[in-house]
Amino acid sequence: MDKKIESVDQYISQAAEWSQPTLKELRKVITEAAPEAKESISYHMPYYSQNGRLAYFGAYKNQCSFHWISDEDKKTFAKELSKQNVVGSTLRIPKGEKVPVGLIKKIVKTRVKDNLQK
Repeated sequence: MDKKIESVDQYISQAAEWSQPTLKELRKVITEAAPEAKESISYHMPYYSQNGRLAYFGAYKNQCSFHWISDEDKKTFAKELSKQNVVGSTLRIPKGEKVPVGLIKKIVKTRVKDNLQK
């Protein structure tokens, strides 16, 4: 990605062609789970907030990633996350693999709920 990214549409359109369907699906899942979330660019990637941080996502050489799984989320969703490629607060989606839609929706909805309680 060469230019300064100013929108999620621009980020997706400038990402590698293989990653664009995954990025579009991540965007859809996040916005369905948090329809009132604000969409922007932060740290050069798509960012969603609603009363605080909800999630980021991005495309990399051989994977797309969903960022922001809290320690509490790791406990709450331990069984489901154990089947995923998780490093730190990042759920990695290797090139060619499906987005774990249900899990990401649950995580985002939990983030919204937790942010409202703060």
